[in-house]
Amino acid sequence: MQISDIPFGVTDWAAIPVTEHPGERGVARWRTCQFGALRVRMVEYSPGYLADHWCQKGHVLLCLEGELTTELEDGRVFVLKPGMSYQVADGAEPHRSSTASGARLFVVD
Repeated sequence: MQISDIPFGVTDWAAIPVTEHPGERGVARWRTCQFGALRVRMVEYSPGYLADHWCQKGHVLLCLEGELTTELEDGRVFVLKPGMSYQVADGAEPHRSSTASGARLFVVD
C-alpha cells in the first residue's frame, strides 16, 4: 500500500452515513471514507452475520469489539478478538467473514 496525496485530516466516524450490505445471513453496516485509492471503513456485523461471497480484495483489518471468524477458501479458519488484526494482499487468498455474536471492525483497503 502506498499512501500519497492525502492531507492531514480527522474523521468523526459518528458523522459518516451508514450503508447496509446484506450477507448470506445478517447485515454489515459500513461507514466509509474514500481518500484517493484508499478506502477506510468502520464496519459493524450483526450477530449471525455470514458474508455472501469470497472476498479477493486486500485488507488490513482490526477487530475492535466482538469476535470475527475469517475462513480462507482453502479451509483454514482464524478467529479475531478485540485488539487482533489480519492483513492480506489483493488476490492472495480468498476469504469470508462471519460472526456469531457480532463484531465491530476498522478496515483499510
